[in-house]
Amino acid sequence: MSLTSFGPGKVILLGEHAVVYGAPALAGALQRGVRAVGIPSTDTRLQLPKGLKARMRAQLNEAFEAAAEATGRPAIKVALESDLPISMGLGSSAALSVAVSRLLLRAAGRRDDARSVSGVALQMEQRFHGTPSGVDHACSVAGGLISYRRRPGAASGRAQRLAVHSPLHLAVLLVGERSPTRTTVASLRERKARWPERYERLFREIGRTAVDGHRALAEDDLAGLGDAMNVNHGLLVALGLSSASLDAAVHGLRAQGALGAKLTGAGGDGGAVIGLFERPAQALRAIERSGLPGFSSTLTACGEEQPS
Repeated sequence: MSLTSFGPGKVILLGEHAVVYGAPALAGALQRGVRAVGIPSTDTRLQLPKGLKARMRAQLNEAFEAAAEATGRPAIKVALESDLPISMGLGSSAALSVAVSRLLLRAAGRRDDARSVSGVALQMEQRFHGTPSGVDHACSVAGGLISYRRRPGAASGRAQRLAVHSPLHLAVLLVGERSPTRTTVASLRERKARWPERYERLFREIGRTAVDGHRALAEDDLAGLGDAMNVNHGLLVALGLSSASLDAAVHGLRAQGALGAKLTGAGGDGGAVIGLFERPAQALRAIERSGLPGFSSTLTACGEEQPS
């Protein structure tokens, strides 16, 4: 008998990078993600997708081994299916980690509640990213929209699910190849160490946009949320995390009527850009007119119901 589980990808609406230093962030689970399918086996093994580069294969194997060890090595062979772009700042590693962790816990006959899944998924994410903020897998575990804040000195933080009055219709554009998250984060850390007061001010302001966005969601003020997204993008530009191609995509979405648009995720040379629209048809039209690959997604309080 086979088992399946799903981990959704994510977008960060407000607060990326600053969340690593204790500022709040808002994130939402996408309708796309990673599905893990398991069948009985004589041992615990991962069936790797074909065509992966050697570095990615090694990372996947290392992360899977951490999850297998944490769950008692249930006898199951795990295969992966995904409709989520990889390495574009959309939480693909977290989605994979959540799907695999949930599947292995079930196969081991253990509870797959949010705390248990989060604990195993964090161990996998640490193999992918070293010291992740925790927001990616927290959002994937929770589904829907969350407010997240990392505890000082802790490996993870606290996620709060948010009520949403109106669905958030997003256009997601994929802009070139993204720099590795480790590289982008390390460069930012170096700049922060050199000019600490300046960068701490920027991180505080990014955190304030997340607070403003939380308030806007509570008041069903989509224009206010969009404006906070625009301000957040400007602060990410000031941190040196955007590029000409990302900025062009952001401004293109605004020209198509987006209430707000910004890069999402680590940023760098490329990656993903999101735009908030009042109606799904607007988001689809903006994607078509951009000339870039992309997709639309609707964020809700509870996320997209997924079979398990």
